[in-house]
Amino acid sequence: MRKEQHHKGWNELKTNDSWAIFKIMGEFVNGFERMGTIGPCVSIFGSARTKADTPLYELAVAIAKSISEAGYGVITGGGPGIMEAGNRGAHLAGGTSVGLNIDLPFEQHDNPYIDNDKSLDFDYFFVRKVMFVKYSQGFVVMPGGFGTLDELFEAITLIQTNKIEKFPIILVGSTFWSGLIDWVKTTMLNAGNISSGDLDLIHIVDTKEEVVEIIDAFYKGHTLSPNF
Repeated sequence: MRKEQHHKGWNELKTNDSWAIFKIMGEFVNGFERMGTIGPCVSIFGSARTKADTPLYELAVAIAKSISEAGYGVITGGGPGIMEAGNRGAHLAGGTSVGLNIDLPFEQHDNPYIDNDKSLDFDYFFVRKVMFVKYSQGFVVMPGGFGTLDELFEAITLIQTNKIEKFPIILVGSTFWSGLIDWVKTTMLNAGNISSGDLDLIHIVDTKEEVVEIIDAFYKGHTLSPNF
């Protein structure tokens, strides 16, 4: 009897999974239709826990403002902290300000600096991550937690495996990032788990000027378009 109940529950789960495909498809369709019209953008990542009265928040605002003034839109995860700072900088510069919001039990709520017609809501992390990668001409990665690292290594993996075209990945904050990248370049590289060229597009910087210089320099020889 217990085995039959177990199989019944498993079959019901499979049925629910099948119907979830339509919701997933809906998120993809909505995302593609709305993101396909925004033009060249740069994604800014970082901690949702960064407070507005900190130098890091102010730096993220300044970077986003400079990116917008250089002619790019800004995409963030739509929430508080560094995400809010990114949208705020774009808003201050009168640039395109996009927020890709995710439904979470804590931390996440959309910030007030996203353009009214460019705030998208997602239930699925993997759909949201596709939008970041497809419609970004570069990643600017501020100090953050696991979610920030997830986006960083997702992009590196896709570039490494030639699933997307190369684009600049800029880590802001040498004190925060240098230890991680040194470990990657020594321990991982020496173990033969990566190739020496895999990290060529990763830059560690500390100023807003460096961020824009790297992005502009890269796109002097590349076409601005969605990545796949």
